[in-house]
Amino acid sequence: MNDDTFVTRLPSPPENAVLGVVVPIPQPWAQLLVDWRTKVGDPQAALVPPHVTLLPPTEVPVKDRAAISAHLAEVARRHPPFDMHLSGTGTFKPVSDVVFIAVARGIGNCELLSNDVRRGPLARSLAFPYHPHVTVAHDVPEDMLELAYDGLADLSAEFRVTAFTEFEQTRDGAWAIAAEYPLTG
Repeated sequence: MNDDTFVTRLPSPPENAVLGVVVPIPQPWAQLLVDWRTKVGDPQAALVPPHVTLLPPTEVPVKDRAAISAHLAEVARRHPPFDMHLSGTGTFKPVSDVVFIAVARGIGNCELLSNDVRRGPLARSLAFPYHPHVTVAHDVPEDMLELAYDGLADLSAEFRVTAFTEFEQTRDGAWAIAAEYPLTG
């Protein structure tokens, strides 16, 4: 009998992680948007908290996490808190079957943050031009897209953005908070 027969091998830690950086939507609007995503049958409703994306899901080497954290902390130190106003709905159709809540105030702040986040260890290009928004329906039938578009058309939410959040995707596809970075610029 070989000595290796009874050796238990632990799975090796992953070499890469998938990160996203977002402006989270606060309560009570976050729950309202989760409820709407659930109502229209969006498969991401329970996995993706309501947010404005600054960095879309990006695969990074785990060994770079310390440099990424330092980079994000520096970005947060250079940007001040700002006011955000979400107002009404929009869609990316016919390019993409997505209904979203429009960012009416805070667009420029999100653009500047996104540009700075996507430098250094998180440098990457985007598949589409950056357009800050909050997705409320994606990968759902046409009638559900229309329900979300019409049902949230009068939504108005105003709040102060004082931080952005780094999320890491878990093995089941959900997103877990990795760190929060207060805006102190």
